[in-house]
Amino acid sequence: MVTQLDFTEAWDGLRHAGYWFLAIVILWAFLYLFNTASWMLIIRSVQRVPNEDGARMTSHFVTSSTSSSSSRISFWWLYKVSVSGFALNYATPGGLMGGEPYRIMELAPKIGTERASSSVILYVMTHIFCHFCFWGICIILFLITQPVTLFLRLLLGAAGLFCVLGIWFFLNGYRKGLAVRMLNVLRHFPYIRKWSMPFVEKHKEQLDTIDRQIAALHRQSKSTFVAAVLLEVTCRFISAFEVMFALLVLTNHVSYLFCLFTIAFTTLFANLLFFIPLQLGGREGGFLMSITQLGMSASSGIFVALLVRLRELIWTGIGLLMIKFHRRQKERK
Repeated sequence: MVTQLDFTEAWDGLRHAGYWFLAIVILWAFLYLFNTASWMLIIRSVQRVPNEDGARMTSHFVTSSTSSSSSRISFWWLYKVSVSGFALNYATPGGLMGGEPYRIMELAPKIGTERASSSVILYVMTHIFCHFCFWGICIILFLITQPVTLFLRLLLGAAGLFCVLGIWFFLNGYRKGLAVRMLNVLRHFPYIRKWSMPFVEKHKEQLDTIDRQIAALHRQSKSTFVAAVLLEVTCRFISAFEVMFALLVLTNHVSYLFCLFTIAFTTLFANLLFFIPLQLGGREGGFLMSITQLGMSASSGIFVALLVRLRELIWTGIGLLMIKFHRRQKERK
């Protein structure tokens, strides 16, 4: 496959991307609105969930100062935190090691540390859960609309089983909480074990509280859960237009289904390599395999991968600049 690459064609495409590349960058400004709206729904629901006895909600989770400031959470402030959080995730190994602590740190002064942690963990769970839902839907659509060989059918069956297990795992996590379970899983990884074990032992009570709050939110605010999932899944379907805009640079004959399958199978492959910063190599390999398997040239695959990578770098830069400007504003105050 590598020998079939025509890097000259890919480079010419990049030079002539023009307004289509601008459309891709603007598209992601729109997609981040869905992510922010989903997180905002979760934050508001977390603020409404009472404590176990229903009487100590404010004293246990939110101090009087944070309670008064919680009403000041604006959508656009949360939008900036979301973009910055995703930027840190792109740039750090493991995908969640930079952005999520930053989200908690920014949100904690407004609604309290435990509620901020609950909302971020719940949002991450919803974000990943929707990946599995999206992949599962796309696998079903592919089997219905495309001719498949026996080998491909078996491969998609295995991927479908993986999605079902992922959906089951997170639904179970919503009912019983996932914070302690996830950290206990991380204890089995060599490099993460060093900090995860002391962290769990030191913060066991707080983590149990967060898990109880997540379970309570799922029981009492199912409509919020459904709305957040619909926003995130819709975001995935709209993101297929990124591939469409990129391919329109090369050809006028592009179908939405083709782009949908490309983004689905690429993200599935790339997320298996979540531990690599920026998913370097995984994203490119995913686009290369997906686009060639769907009938286009390897050069088209590498072109789309480069354009998407360039968009990621631009939005990562924007997110990091937002953090820098925010810190300067804090210092001036």
